[in-house]
Amino acid sequence: MAQERKNSALMKPVDISEELAAIIGKGPMPRTEVTKKLWAYIKKNNRQDPKNKRNIIPDDKLKKVFGTDKAVNMFEMTKLVSKHLSEPTARASK
Repeated sequence: MAQERKNSALMKPVDISEELAAIIGKGPMPRTEVTKKLWAYIKKNNRQDPKNKRNIIPDDKLKKVFGTDKAVNMFEMTKLVSKHLSEPTARASK
């Protein structure tokens, strides 16, 4: 049961900002799906630094999500993307 609760936070659908939706599509969707679609976009559009695959070079759409035009480390990317995720509005209002 503890294992279920631990995973449920990642599987719970979240709302997605307009900037992020322009890249991965409209939500709500689980965080795992957000990450999967974001990586698919990065690879499809060749946004990884060829010298260091851990770094993502933002294009115009990614700049809006990352808030910078400088290369972003893949671990930093997760933190920047989380700012574009929020609890679904229907559940947030009690």
